[in-house]
Amino acid sequence: MLLKNYGRIAGITIIISLFLLIFGVKYVLGQDLVIRNFIAFAIISVLVGTLAGALLFYKLKIAYYIFTTGLLIGFIELFRSFISGKEGWGDLVGILSLFIFTSFGLVIGLIIEGILFLVKKNK
Repeated sequence: MLLKNYGRIAGITIIISLFLLIFGVKYVLGQDLVIRNFIAFAIISVLVGTLAGALLFYKLKIAYYIFTTGLLIGFIELFRSFISGKEGWGDLVGILSLFIFTSFGLVIGLIIEGILFLVKKNK
């Protein structure tokens, strides 16, 4: 079922990540948002949602779960940095940690899928 609804899951991922980014910056960090923020958040959310949908479209289920776990850890670290890093670097550290954990999850997931592919191919 998960593999058949890759479009819906991509859309849900886009909406949730957009909401979490806006909520984090506006309410947790306390910054005013301008149009450029919304555009940047929309681009990031569409990119993340498209990656999630593409992983499911190509039936890379393990990579999807690891990518989603990295995304979740990234958002947790984003909020933690926003809450605890009030001395001026919390916003930058939070956004960078979101990118790092998300990309780390994607790369590790693809590496594991590649290893599994090679193991199945050699049997």
